[in-house]
Amino acid sequence: MGIVVFISGCGEPQAYGKVDNTPYAISECRQELAHGTDVEADKLADKIVVYKKKRELSMYRKGKLLYACKISLGKNGDKGNKIQAGDYRTPEGSYYIVRKKCDPRLYKSLMISYPNEEDKARARAHGAKPGGYITIHGQPKWNADGHADRYTLAHDWTEGCMAVPNKAIDTLWRSVKNGVKIDIHP
Repeated sequence: MGIVVFISGCGEPQAYGKVDNTPYAISECRQELAHGTDVEADKLADKIVVYKKKRELSMYRKGKLLYACKISLGKNGDKGNKIQAGDYRTPEGSYYIVRKKCDPRLYKSLMISYPNEEDKARARAHGAKPGGYITIHGQPKWNADGHADRYTLAHDWTEGCMAVPNKAIDTLWRSVKNGVKIDIHP
Protein backbone atom coordinates (compact mmCIF):
# COMPACT_ATOMS: atom_id res chain seq x y z
CA MET A 1 0.00 0.00 0.00
CA GLY A 2 1.46 3.39 -0.99
CA ILE A 3 1.11 6.46 1.14
CA VAL A 4 1.29 9.99 -0.24
CA VAL A 5 2.65 12.42 2.31
CA PHE A 6 2.93 16.21 2.48
CA ILE A 7 4.65 17.75 5.48
CA SER A 8 5.43 21.21 6.79
CA GLY A 9 6.96 22.92 9.81
CA CYS A 10 9.20 21.59 12.59
CA GLY A 11 6.31 21.00 14.90
CA GLU A 12 3.25 20.77 12.72
CA PRO A 13 3.82 18.18 9.99
CA GLN A 14 0.84 17.27 7.85
CA ALA A 15 0.35 13.93 6.19
CA TYR A 16 -2.26 12.46 3.92
CA GLY A 17 -2.95 8.74 3.88
CA LYS A 18 -2.90 6.52 6.96
CA VAL A 19 -1.80 8.87 9.73
CA ASP A 20 -0.92 8.33 13.37
CA ASN A 21 -1.57 11.61 15.18
CA THR A 22 -1.11 10.21 18.68
CA PRO A 23 1.79 11.73 20.60
CA TYR A 24 4.97 9.84 21.36
CA ALA A 25 5.07 8.37 24.86
CA ILE A 26 7.84 10.36 26.50
CA SER A 27 7.86 9.19 30.14
CA GLU A 28 10.74 6.73 29.60
CA CYS A 29 12.74 9.40 27.78
CA ARG A 30 12.16 11.86 30.63
CA GLN A 31 13.29 9.27 33.16
CA GLU A 32 16.54 8.78 31.20
CA LEU A 33 17.19 12.52 31.38
CA ALA A 34 16.28 12.73 35.05
CA HIS A 35 18.60 9.86 35.97
CA GLY A 36 21.42 10.77 33.59
CA THR A 37 21.13 7.49 31.70
CA ASP A 38 20.59 9.20 28.34
CA VAL A 39 24.26 8.97 27.31
CA GLU A 40 26.74 6.14 26.87
CA ALA A 41 30.17 7.24 28.10
CA ASP A 42 32.09 5.16 25.54
CA LYS A 43 30.14 6.77 22.66
CA LEU A 44 30.45 10.45 23.61
CA ALA A 45 31.03 12.93 20.80
CA ASP A 46 32.74 16.30 21.08
CA LYS A 47 31.57 17.87 17.81
CA ILE A 48 28.75 17.78 15.27
CA VAL A 49 29.24 19.15 11.75
CA VAL A 50 26.40 19.87 9.32
CA TYR A 51 26.79 20.56 5.61
CA LYS A 52 23.49 21.98 4.43
CA LYS A 53 24.20 21.63 0.71
CA LYS A 54 25.05 17.92 1.14
CA ARG A 55 22.14 17.44 3.60
CA GLU A 56 24.58 15.64 5.88
CA LEU A 57 25.25 15.60 9.60
CA SER A 58 28.43 14.04 11.00
CA MET A 59 29.41 13.41 14.61
CA TYR A 60 33.05 13.29 15.78
CA ARG A 61 35.22 12.53 18.80
CA LYS A 62 38.78 13.89 18.76
CA GLY A 63 38.55 14.37 14.99
CA LYS A 64 37.46 10.79 14.32
CA LEU A 65 34.13 10.24 12.56
CA LEU A 66 31.71 8.37 14.81
CA TYR A 67 28.51 8.61 12.81
CA ALA A 68 26.98 10.31 9.77
CA CYS A 69 23.44 10.58 8.46
CA LYS A 70 21.27 12.42 5.97
CA ILE A 71 19.10 15.34 7.11
CA SER A 72 16.20 17.52 6.01
CA LEU A 73 16.38 21.28 6.50
CA GLY A 74 14.01 24.21 6.69
CA LYS A 75 11.69 24.65 3.70
CA ASN A 76 14.01 27.44 2.45
CA GLY A 77 17.17 25.58 3.42
CA ASP A 78 18.85 26.41 0.11
CA LYS A 79 18.16 30.14 0.38
CA GLY A 80 21.14 30.94 2.63
CA ASN A 81 21.59 31.68 6.30
CA LYS A 82 18.65 32.19 8.66
CA ILE A 83 17.86 35.88 9.00
CA GLN A 84 14.61 36.06 10.94
CA ALA A 85 11.83 34.14 12.59
CA GLY A 86 9.50 32.57 10.05
CA ASP A 87 11.89 32.57 7.07
CA TYR A 88 12.08 28.73 7.10
CA ARG A 89 15.87 28.85 6.74
CA THR A 90 18.33 26.73 8.68
CA PRO A 91 21.04 28.79 10.42
CA GLU A 92 24.73 28.70 9.55
CA GLY A 93 27.50 29.22 12.08
CA SER A 94 28.99 27.82 15.28
CA TYR A 95 26.68 26.83 18.10
CA TYR A 96 26.40 24.42 21.04
CA ILE A 97 23.88 21.82 22.12
CA VAL A 98 22.06 23.47 25.02
CA ARG A 99 19.21 21.09 25.81
CA LYS A 100 17.79 17.66 25.18
CA LYS A 101 14.03 17.43 24.88
CA CYS A 102 11.68 14.48 24.87
CA ASP A 103 9.21 15.63 22.24
CA PRO A 104 5.67 14.24 21.98
CA ARG A 105 5.45 15.47 18.35
CA LEU A 106 8.93 14.83 16.95
CA TYR A 107 10.30 12.01 19.16
CA LYS A 108 13.48 13.55 20.60
CA SER A 109 15.33 16.77 19.92
CA LEU A 110 18.66 18.46 20.59
CA MET A 111 18.31 22.23 20.91
CA ILE A 112 21.14 24.38 19.57
CA SER A 113 22.25 27.77 20.90
CA TYR A 114 20.77 29.75 18.01
CA PRO A 115 20.62 32.74 17.95
CA ASN A 116 24.15 33.79 18.81
CA GLU A 117 25.24 37.45 18.90
CA GLU A 118 26.05 37.48 15.17
CA ASP A 119 22.59 36.10 14.37
CA LYS A 120 20.94 38.75 16.55
CA ALA A 121 22.92 41.55 14.85
CA ARG A 122 22.01 40.24 11.38
CA ALA A 123 18.32 40.16 12.29
CA ARG A 124 18.48 43.70 13.76
CA ALA A 125 20.12 44.93 10.53
CA HIS A 126 17.04 43.63 8.68
CA GLY A 127 14.64 45.13 11.23
CA ALA A 128 13.59 41.65 12.32
CA LYS A 129 13.71 39.20 15.21
CA PRO A 130 16.08 36.23 14.76
CA GLY A 131 13.68 33.56 15.98
CA GLY A 132 14.89 30.62 18.00
CA TYR A 133 14.21 27.09 19.15
CA ILE A 134 16.26 25.52 16.36
CA THR A 135 16.84 21.82 16.94
CA ILE A 136 18.05 18.57 15.50
CA HIS A 137 14.95 16.41 15.82
CA GLY A 138 13.38 13.11 14.90
CA GLN A 139 10.37 12.31 12.78
CA PRO A 140 6.66 12.91 13.31
CA LYS A 141 4.75 10.00 14.84
CA TRP A 142 3.31 8.84 11.51
CA ASN A 143 6.90 8.03 10.50
CA ALA A 144 8.05 6.60 13.85
CA ASP A 145 9.11 3.31 12.29
CA GLY A 146 11.04 5.02 9.48
CA HIS A 147 8.85 3.71 6.63
CA ALA A 148 8.80 7.20 5.07
CA ASP A 149 12.39 8.27 5.86
CA ARG A 150 13.26 8.12 2.20
CA TYR A 151 10.50 10.63 1.49
CA THR A 152 11.13 12.96 4.45
CA LEU A 153 14.88 13.06 3.77
CA ALA A 154 14.28 13.92 0.11
CA HIS A 155 12.34 17.09 1.02
CA ASP A 156 13.08 20.13 3.17
CA TRP A 157 10.06 20.50 5.40
CA THR A 158 11.00 22.04 8.74
CA GLU A 159 10.71 25.64 9.92
CA GLY A 160 14.52 25.83 10.13
CA CYS A 161 15.42 22.76 12.15
CA MET A 162 17.44 19.75 11.01
CA ALA A 163 15.32 16.58 10.87
CA VAL A 164 16.90 13.12 11.00
CA PRO A 165 15.48 9.59 11.10
CA ASN A 166 14.49 8.39 14.58
CA LYS A 167 17.29 5.80 14.54
CA ALA A 168 19.74 8.65 13.91
CA ILE A 169 18.39 10.83 16.72
CA ASP A 170 18.68 7.82 19.05
CA THR A 171 22.38 7.51 18.12
CA LEU A 172 22.97 11.24 18.57
CA TRP A 173 20.99 11.23 21.84
CA ARG A 174 23.23 8.55 23.37
CA SER A 175 26.40 10.35 22.21
CA VAL A 176 25.74 14.01 22.98
CA LYS A 177 25.76 16.02 26.19
CA ASN A 178 24.94 19.70 26.59
CA GLY A 179 27.87 21.81 25.48
CA VAL A 180 28.85 19.78 22.43
CA LYS A 181 29.85 22.13 19.60
CA ILE A 182 27.88 22.11 16.33
CA ASP A 183 29.16 23.83 13.20
CA ILE A 184 26.57 24.37 10.46
CA HIS A 185 28.05 25.12 7.03
CA PRO A 186 26.29 26.21 3.83
